[in-house]
Amino acid sequence: MKTLPLLILALAAAVGLGSGMVGATTNVPAGMVGIRGGMFKPLFRSTADFKAVAVKPFGLDILPVTNADFLRFVRANPRWQRSVVKRLFADESYLKSWAGDLDLETNEPPDAPATFVSWFAAKAYAQWQGKRLPTVAEWEFVAAAGRSRPDGENDPEYKQSLLVWYSTPSDKRLSAVGISPPNYWGVHDLHGLVWEWVADFNTAMVTGDARGDTGLDRQLFCGSG
Repeated sequence: MKTLPLLILALAAAVGLGSGMVGATTNVPAGMVGIRGGMFKPLFRSTADFKAVAVKPFGLDILPVTNADFLRFVRANPRWQRSVVKRLFADESYLKSWAGDLDLETNEPPDAPATFVSWFAAKAYAQWQGKRLPTVAEWEFVAAAGRSRPDGENDPEYKQSLLVWYSTPSDKRLSAVGISPPNYWGVHDLHGLVWEWVADFNTAMVTGDARGDTGLDRQLFCGSG
C-alpha cells in the first residue's frame, strides 16, 4: 500500500454559492470551479446518521495549495512563519520540509503541494484568501466523482486507476499539482497526491460521549481527509 510521511497535509479552499447556481462555472472566482451540489452518501457515518445528505452548491479550488501559494501567505502574515507560530496552532512538524521561514528546500519546488501545514494554518490561509476550508461532505462529494461522471463508484475504469495508484510505490518527492487529469468537476489531485484538511476534519470519528457534550464547538472535532 502506498504511504506518505506522517502529517503530509495540504489544503484546498472553498466558497459558498447561491442556490440558484446551475452551471459548473457560474459566478466562481478565478482558480475555482463551481460544484452544483446534490445528494451524497457519506463514507463514514453512524447508524443514527442519515444514509444520504444534501450538499449545497459551492466553489472549490481547482488545485491544491502549493508551496509558492503558502509562501506568499506566510510572507504577508509573519505570525504564521515556522519560527514564530504559536505551538497552540502548529506543532514542531509545521513546515519542517522548508529550509527556513521564507525559504523552500531544493526538493520542495514552488509548484509542489504545501505540506506539514496545521489545521489552524490551513484555516487561516483560506480566510486570507477570502474563502474557507471545504466540509467533509463537500470534499467527499467532489472526490467521489470519476473522470467523466459524478458517481465514480459506478465507473470501473476510474476505480481501477485508483487501485493501480494504491499498489504503486510512492516517490520520495511529491509531484507538482495539476499533473493528474481532472475529475468530472474539473478538480485535480483529490486522489494520489496528499491528504487534505477539511473544516470539520474529525466529526465523523468523535461521539458526544468522547467530548462529554460540554458545549465546545464540535465542528472543530469533526472529519476526513
